[in-house]
Amino acid sequence: MSKQYETVIGLEVHVELATKTKIFCGCSTAFGSAPNTHTCPVCTGMPGSLPVLNKQVVEYAMAVGVAMNCEINQYCKFDRKNYFYPDNPQNYQISQLYLPICHDGGIEIETSEGKKTIGIHEIHMEEDAGKLVHDDWEDVSLVDYNRSGVPLIEIVSEPDMRSAEEVIAYLDKLRMIVQYLGASDCKMQEGSMRADVNLSVREVGAKEFGTRTEMKNIGSFKAIARAIEAETARQIDLIESGEKVVQETRRWNDDQGYSYAMRSKEDAQDYRYFPEPDLVPIVISDEWLQRIKDSQPELREAKRQRYQDEFGLPEYDANILTSAKKMADVFEATTAICNKPKKVSNWLMGETMRILKEQNKDPEDIAFSPENLAKLIELTDAGTINGNVAKEVFEQIFAEDIDPDKYVEEHGLKTVNDEGALRDTIAKVIEENPQSVEDYRNGKEKAIGFLVGQTMKAMKGKANPGMVNKILKELL
Repeated sequence: MSKQYETVIGLEVHVELATKTKIFCGCSTAFGSAPNTHTCPVCTGMPGSLPVLNKQVVEYAMAVGVAMNCEINQYCKFDRKNYFYPDNPQNYQISQLYLPICHDGGIEIETSEGKKTIGIHEIHMEEDAGKLVHDDWEDVSLVDYNRSGVPLIEIVSEPDMRSAEEVIAYLDKLRMIVQYLGASDCKMQEGSMRADVNLSVREVGAKEFGTRTEMKNIGSFKAIARAIEAETARQIDLIESGEKVVQETRRWNDDQGYSYAMRSKEDAQDYRYFPEPDLVPIVISDEWLQRIKDSQPELREAKRQRYQDEFGLPEYDANILTSAKKMADVFEATTAICNKPKKVSNWLMGETMRILKEQNKDPEDIAFSPENLAKLIELTDAGTINGNVAKEVFEQIFAEDIDPDKYVEEHGLKTVNDEGALRDTIAKVIEENPQSVEDYRNGKEKAIGFLVGQTMKAMKGKANPGMVNKILKELL
């Protein structure tokens, strides 16, 4: 009988915080600028330069800790983690080993297996390293220090996850909490959220953990799921064939679907940690901590429930609208203006999601104003424009945030409700399509659809469909 194995997974998730400036200097943290333009003596590790802690980093770290049910260390400090690597200009990274800011928390996830709490071992603050750009053409590596000194929190889970499904549910929940707090945009494609996967396998029922490997900086949820499946299979194959799993750091290559060894895993002593001598310890007063607790926003679960209770939305709508903070914000702001929650929800879940998908964008990229969406809903409700025209106008709102009132006026898109004009057009359509008229009279209900279509075409799509139907039936 073959042995049954289970996978044991813990994650280290790095999140770049949404501060305007870096953790120990005043350089900008903006993404995507020309290399080495957001740098100064501090973040390029020049001798004699001294770090000064950014207070906002501490506040974001506390807020995330509180939201993840952690204990907050009200006395915490920084340590130096020493390693020599070309993208690390001081040859050490300022991090927190001995007294991290948050510890012993947990968040609840939901999978097909039900609900489960994943423990959070600790959350600590640290600075990011620079970025190496490898140029295969010239066979050189160049270094960009724009990212060096960008503030990070590292969220270290307990080894409580047992499947790729649980890992994705956990990451999704983490991302949601951090986004709702406004602490980071968590865009994996820009590296503002990166996950290292620590994974081992053991026989079902075994008390001891197996030997773990760590896979670094995997860039998307799908890649993480694939990496977990592949690494699990690799370790089981090794054990089955009597070989040992080596504790090491591996790099996952998502294009080729396999991982390869990078280096044997270092332990804390390899980094020669010691307390950071250039920074004083952080003392968090009770009042400061209380202020952070009091200013926690409404998180997704509470919002989802409120949308159902307060706005009478179906659970399905509430789920989708709260799946991204930006979506929820636009929904609430638009509803506050027009007071038509279900219609706002329909526009966001239908057309907005469709265009985002087509353009491969995130809800965070929504740029139109709630005012203009509210105006569009009013125009449609008043029958000033019909549904098809509304969709056309919405595309313009999405693209350029145009004022729908002006746009409809300038482009002559108002619905024709003039019965006289409609009657003349419909009479002409009936005259030109004797076959369809006969089909309709012979009981083919569908034929009327064709005649409605022809009328709309003749009216350049601006007729009131209800009126067209009514007059057609009357004339036929």
